[in-house]
Amino acid sequence: MTILAHTTIIDGNIKRASFETLTRCRELASAHDHNFVASIVHPDAQQFVGQVAEYGPSKIVTVEDESLENSVNEPLIQALQSILDEVDPDISVFASTEQTKEILGALGAERGSAVLPDVSAFELTDGGGVRAARPVMAAKILSNTTADKPPVLVSVRAGVYDAEPSPSDPEVQQVDFNYEQPDLVPTLKEQMGSGGEIDLSEAEVIVAAGRGAKDDDGKGKQLVEELADELGAAIGASRALTESGVYDPSLQIGQTGKVVSPQLYIAIGISGAIQHVAGMTNSKHILAINKDPDAPIFDIADFGVVGDLYEIVPELVKQLKANR
Repeated sequence: MTILAHTTIIDGNIKRASFETLTRCRELASAHDHNFVASIVHPDAQQFVGQVAEYGPSKIVTVEDESLENSVNEPLIQALQSILDEVDPDISVFASTEQTKEILGALGAERGSAVLPDVSAFELTDGGGVRAARPVMAAKILSNTTADKPPVLVSVRAGVYDAEPSPSDPEVQQVDFNYEQPDLVPTLKEQMGSGGEIDLSEAEVIVAAGRGAKDDDGKGKQLVEELADELGAAIGASRALTESGVYDPSLQIGQTGKVVSPQLYIAIGISGAIQHVAGMTNSKHILAINKDPDAPIFDIADFGVVGDLYEIVPELVKQLKANR
């Protein structure tokens, strides 16, 4: 039996979530005595082989082609098809990104594979299938789903597994690939950034602002940014602040925004509505600052501070500077 872990590369860097999926696939392959293969799809895939080899695959397959330069789905789907044809894996595992969500259904339909998207945990069954947990209903409950037999495609949320290197000396194979351009040619017109210097999906620390941090003179926003700057953190926001124009919509965290999984999530003036919690519930540690002691955010927070953020945040910044 073969487990394939695909490596997602965005803006010239391997996504943190891919290192996590590589680790999980290595663990499962080792526990069940299965083959563990990794794949890399990029115009210069060879430059990433060393990083992927740190996570223990016995083999790395690559596809290189200029058509893969931009984030266009059709070339990527064809390249992955070439890899799947070559490797013929029983289980294929991807990091759950926006592009993965778009292409996984197409791959499943082409290959007659079961698809388990955006899971928060997965394991192998005795019959060679996959059992997975998926957050549903705004992450209020977990749905246990099973694909009884291979082939199975799985995408995994970021932050649910730790990335733990275990270097190997894998065989490296480049797969032949010729991009067949379709009659309707997709064209990338514009690639939107996240609106911040640090990618939310990759951030180890996030400072998130909610309705309580909104005021007429922008003092709350200034305090949030000062704290984020001191911590080297990414900035996120609730829907209330993106809709009111305080922050760019690309920084929205929640059911209709981004799903994040930092080591530390600092929620400032965020009540904890289920729509927002759906986007940050996978955070390793949550610190909530809110003046309402009954705010729902305290039900999921690891640490809570009840009080006025306009007093607490400046003191927090002061203490951080004093302890550099």
